[in-house]
Amino acid sequence: MSHITFYEKPGCANNARQKVQLLQSGHRLTVLNLLTESWTADQLRPFFGSRPVADWFNKASPRIKSGEIDPTAMDEDQALAAMLEDPLLIRRPLLQDGNIRTAGFDSSIVQLWLGQDDGKDRESCIRPSAQPAQQA
Repeated sequence: MSHITFYEKPGCANNARQKVQLLQSGHRLTVLNLLTESWTADQLRPFFGSRPVADWFNKASPRIKSGEIDPTAMDEDQALAAMLEDPLLIRRPLLQDGNIRTAGFDSSIVQLWLGQDDGKDRESCIRPSAQPAQQA
């Protein structure tokens, strides 16, 4: 099994659930606070791989939800600069196992670590306020 560095937002219920899934799959975790890390662009960039820039962002970030920031209008340099200024913009968790890095909990790497690919959504927020409104 892997020793995964798990960069989280402390107190995030989703990150707590994701950590449990990794631990139950037999992995060891080093858990670090995503928001207080002293990131540089060179350190942060590898977590996003070949994903489009808009997919680097935490879509639940208040600045994105309010429309203040439009991830689809940014290039790589602009996105990294914005994330270094406001780490709440970073898609989480950030995960690292040696030289393997990924952002979010929906990648094929995470599925491999979990030993499953059952189509379940392991990334979306499970808070009731984040669920879509029921239509009558």
